[in-house]
Amino acid sequence: MTGHRPPAEDSTTDVVRWAAFSCVLVPVVLLWYGTSLAGATGTALGLAAVTAVCRILLRQSERGAARLHAQERTPPRGRHHRGATGARRGGRHTGGNTPVG
Repeated sequence: MTGHRPPAEDSTTDVVRWAAFSCVLVPVVLLWYGTSLAGATGTALGLAAVTAVCRILLRQSERGAARLHAQERTPPRGRHHRGATGARRGGRHTGGNTPVG
């Protein structure tokens, strides 16, 4: 392992590398066992297309997970999502402005 990439990226890269390896290996094995060159080429192209689509989907999934993780780490901001820094609206107030009467 290289140590500079997160583990999820390493596993995704490994999956894509193995898929690319199989895109080369499967047609060679098919040719070895007597399949036509056209059949092996078609298989290689099909495997390459599936590998490319899977790679795109894996990358999108990684980005979505990273975005979700970043949102979970940052505290929400806005009018209704303030941090607990003292008493705000709501709750009971003691003394002061109690109506007399």
